[in-house]
Formats: sequence, structure tokens, C-alpha cells
Amino acid sequence: MKPTEQLHNLGQSIWIDNITRNMLDQGTLKRYIDEFSVTGLTSNPTIFDQDLTSSPAYDDDIRRLVKLGCSGEWLFFELALEDLTQAADLFAPIHQRTAGVDGWVSLEVSPILAHDAASTVAEAKALHKKARRPNLFIKIPGTKEGAVAIEESIFAGVPINVTLLFSRDQYLAAADAYLRGLERRLAEGMSLDVRSVASIFVSRWDKATADKVPAVLRNRLGIAVAQQTYQAYRELLDSERWQRLENHGARPQRLLFASTGTKDPAASDVLYINALAAPHTVNTMPEKTLLAFADHGTVSGTLPRSGGDPDKVLAAFAEAGVDTAKLAVDLQEEGAKAFSESWYDLLNTIQGKIRNAR
Repeated sequence: MKPTEQLHNLGQSIWIDNITRNMLDQGTLKRYIDEFSVTGLTSNPTIFDQDLTSSPAYDDDIRRLVKLGCSGEWLFFELALEDLTQAADLFAPIHQRTAGVDGWVSLEVSPILAHDAASTVAEAKALHKKARRPNLFIKIPGTKEGAVAIEESIFAGVPINVTLLFSRDQYLAAADAYLRGLERRLAEGMSLDVRSVASIFVSRWDKATADKVPAVLRNRLGIAVAQQTYQAYRELLDSERWQRLENHGARPQRLLFASTGTKDPAASDVLYINALAAPHTVNTMPEKTLLAFADHGTVSGTLPRSGGDPDKVLAAFAEAGVDTAKLAVDLQEEGAKAFSESWYDLLNTIQGKIRNAR
């Protein structure tokens, strides 16, 4: 049995953090579904920018859309939705078989709206409506303003992938926004079956601290933060507040481990996959990491409900001078900035393609 199948069988969903036109056209994504138990997909502006830059696969569609008057970010969304709706259709049988638990794809709102709640909600509604796929998540960053947008989007019935979470506290704020949206729907007599995932980023912790701590602590902080967050996740699912909503038909906002590609070439290339095997969660992997795990990964056990023993590791980092609370805020701000920069790069790439298409 492949390691990916073992991971799937213990109850963790394997999603791939990549999408390209060639993956769809050449049947690669279908093969990953069939051979590696892949049950979902995430995307971001950087992924699309890299594919647009390196591949001519979009050129004909760009020329067609330009003739229709499309430009800028809405031309991009037309291209992205074409890819993601194809992917959503590939995952549709999984989505139906799991009663909506799995089989999702994700599209991000414009990152430049990260601190504009009202515009984020409007774009989330518009994109989800345009896609016409029940298994499409809209990605909203878990910033302070994002929490407002998450609540409003859930209240409006839009499935949300909360992105750019870096700590237990940030996760809990996102979960609270999800619960508030459901509670408002309950008060209005509306269905509580509005799905969501909360994406905690892992490897960026270790990249940020690699040169600041002793060698014995390297590549341990991301896992400890993920374990601490998993503990909070399980505690929330046991809470009276959640159980009240569940009794009225709500489904859990699943915890998703994101940024699980190993950044340190000296560390295991499947470090974060082996360490974070946990039922009722998602691990979204870069393509390279997925292939590595399928080849030589191991599933030796699962995270305990307590999350293991992250406190000892977190205390060691505090002793080494790492302020994890401040670093979590910094990482989220840096992530939002990096996504915005990628967005502008993407729009510049599209503008160049438009010029060549005329």
C-alpha cells in the first residue's frame, strides 16, 4: 500500500497545492487522484503566475477573452475559473461520495483586498456565483479585516478557505468568525451546511528562525505550532458552542496544514507530512512533496488529540529569544505582502500576454 493511501485511510485528506493547464490537459491531476489518493486542490496567485509565464497553453484563451473586452484581474479570474472548474469536476465524485467533506478546489480573492472586508465579501460572492460549482472554496486571508469578511461570507452561504494563519490564536480568531457566521444563519432559520477549512502555514516558521536558534531546534517550530493549533482545533470540536451548531446541521471547519514543503535542503523532504498525520484534517502539499511522500514517506502513527507535547519545544524557542506571538503577526503581514506582490506580478504577466495577443 502506498504511503499516500495509508495517510488517506487514517482520515487525513491529501490535497495538492498546485494547478497548471498541462496538469489538466495531460491527465496528470486525474492520475494523482487515482494513484496517490489526492482528494482536493489549492491554488494561489504565485502558482498561476508561474504557469502563465512558462506556458503558452493560455495564449489562445487570452486572445479570445481580449476580443470579448476582458482585461486585468477579471481576465485572470476567467482563466483561473476555467482551470478550477475543470478540476472541481474531476473531484465532484469525491465531493458527492463524502457528502461534501472532501473533493474541494480553492480560488483566492485578490490579495490586495486583504485589509478591505467589504470588497473581499463582494468579490467572494461574485466568484463563487460565477464558478457554479458547489465544491469551490473561496480563499480569504485570516487577517483582522479578513475575520469580518469570513463571517459575512459564511453568513451569505459562501464556502471559505481561510488562508494565511500562522498561530493558534490566529486560527481561533478564524474559527470564531466561522462560528459567528453560522450562528447568524441559525438565528435566521437558514441551513448551517456552509463548509470551510482553516489553513495553518507550517514551514515558514522554520525558514524564519533557521539562523536564529541552535542547530538542535531547527525545523521544529513549525511542527510545534501546528501541534498546538491541532490541540485547539480538537478542543473547539468538543465545546458546547460547536456541538449546539452541529446539532442543527453544521459541519466542522476542518484544520488544514499548509506550506508543508520542506524549505531546508538538509532536512527530510517529507518532514511535515510524516509529523502531522492526523484524522479529520487536510494536508495540502506542493507537487514535489506529494511525489516524494508517495515514493518514500511513512505513516507511523497519528497526532494524539492533545497535539503531542508542543509546549516543551515552544518553551525552548522562547529561551532562545524567539517571540512566537510577535513572529506570528510578522509572518502573516509578510505573507499578505508577498501575496499582493505576486498578484501584481501576475497582472503584469497578463498585461504582457495581452500586448502580444493584439
